[in-house]
Amino acid sequence: MIKTTLLLPLLLSIVGAVPMMNSSPSQAGCSNPDTVIVSTVVTRTTQRGGNASSPPTVPSNRPVSSSPPTIPSKPTPVASSPASNTGSSSPPTSSGGSSGGTSPASGFRNVLYFTNWGVYGANYQPSDLPADKVTHLLYSFADISSDGTVISSDPYSDTQKLYPGDTSTAGNANGCVGQMYALKKKNRKLKVVLSIGGWTWSPKFVPVAATAAGRQTFASSAVKLMADWGFDGIDIDWEYPASSTEAANFVALLKACREALDAYAAKSAPGYHFVLTIACPAGPSHYQQMDLRGMDAYVDAWHLMAYDYAGSWDTTTGHQANVFFNPSTPLATKFSTEVALTYYLAQGIRASKIVLGMPLYGRSFLNTDGIGLPYSGVGAGSIEKGVWHYNALPRAGAKEIFDEKVGALYSYDSSSRELVSYDNVQSANYKTDYMKSKSLGGAVFWEAAGDKKGDGSLVAAVAGRMGSLDSTQNLLSYPGSQYANIRGA
Repeated sequence: MIKTTLLLPLLLSIVGAVPMMNSSPSQAGCSNPDTVIVSTVVTRTTQRGGNASSPPTVPSNRPVSSSPPTIPSKPTPVASSPASNTGSSSPPTSSGGSSGGTSPASGFRNVLYFTNWGVYGANYQPSDLPADKVTHLLYSFADISSDGTVISSDPYSDTQKLYPGDTSTAGNANGCVGQMYALKKKNRKLKVVLSIGGWTWSPKFVPVAATAAGRQTFASSAVKLMADWGFDGIDIDWEYPASSTEAANFVALLKACREALDAYAAKSAPGYHFVLTIACPAGPSHYQQMDLRGMDAYVDAWHLMAYDYAGSWDTTTGHQANVFFNPSTPLATKFSTEVALTYYLAQGIRASKIVLGMPLYGRSFLNTDGIGLPYSGVGAGSIEKGVWHYNALPRAGAKEIFDEKVGALYSYDSSSRELVSYDNVQSANYKTDYMKSKSLGGAVFWEAAGDKKGDGSLVAAVAGRMGSLDSTQNLLSYPGSQYANIRGA
């Protein structure tokens, strides 16, 4: 459990960034005359829809990925209501080109989630990945069996699906795993990381992490699966430890994983460092439950989930991924990235280890007159109801409005009265400047299937604006892999 012995100003600034069921009365009149608005009229006459991005048998990890029909979708993680939000509201000072701030010694991380169910409804294949723009690919998600063994969540997608050039040779890994290894060979700076858990499977962490035997089984099997698949590390997505006991168990689980990774490296890849990363919350009811200092001893990077700040659980519209709080628009900025970041830094987490999350999707609100105002309904969506892939946005006839004071964008159609909160290239560039001004370690995107191609790509835009990307090489030799085509030289 974190010792909350912070100074009063910091305590006053602590506020959540993970949405909750809000029972506060609606308030109108949230416009802010001081807000700097840059708007662009959209002339699109067609809209891109798309199907749900989950296979019938694979559950989603979090609100923005569609759930299979047989498993109810949870709308959002639960967080406490924000009591105050007094974090800084100053935007980064740079504009245009690259901003100031120092990059990590090895370069910035540009991290991207890839889901193994995206090959179905979204028809997003490994060949669609912008591999040359990505430093770390989080392959999502491995499942956890009752005894703690980390297992494939979809063997067909992972190792059996045949892609062009694949053969059904016994002993080879096909599927997405085989494609990832091929991408690594072509892009030696691309590290592929096994992401375990996710929103739906997070409850499975609790009993496994509670015992030494469970933690050992988890760590050893995670490393084995990582090595069998030819990956470069492990990512833990536990949403979220809910008590001081679970927080302590999370630290112990990370310790077991770090030791197992180092032992494997010493035996099979001397001198190579396998990364251990986590998805971390931006809401106080979650991060205040976690022993951040204890975890930090074992974690290479903290992927801050700086999104889902507003959505269908709210009574008013709001920004879902704003950087700053604005007291003039409190219902639109109930949560903020700045306040969450302030807490992590105050707990001793080095800025260069924190990676800023950005969404590749938008959240929709219907029958509303604007940001921070009441609404009713969320509409269709291309992922699930009320959630659109970024590549389907802006909606036809909508106008994009960027609020520089809070670092957030939304689109609004006055005819249909639909508002959608998301990021575009302008807001992503703003956040990259903010990230660099804070000397953070890079950016992480949820998830690959939502991005646009070409000039509209957020992954590419952020990579270009960061400039110097992490140049450490991946590993190609896995002598103990069960797959002949992944053992390497």
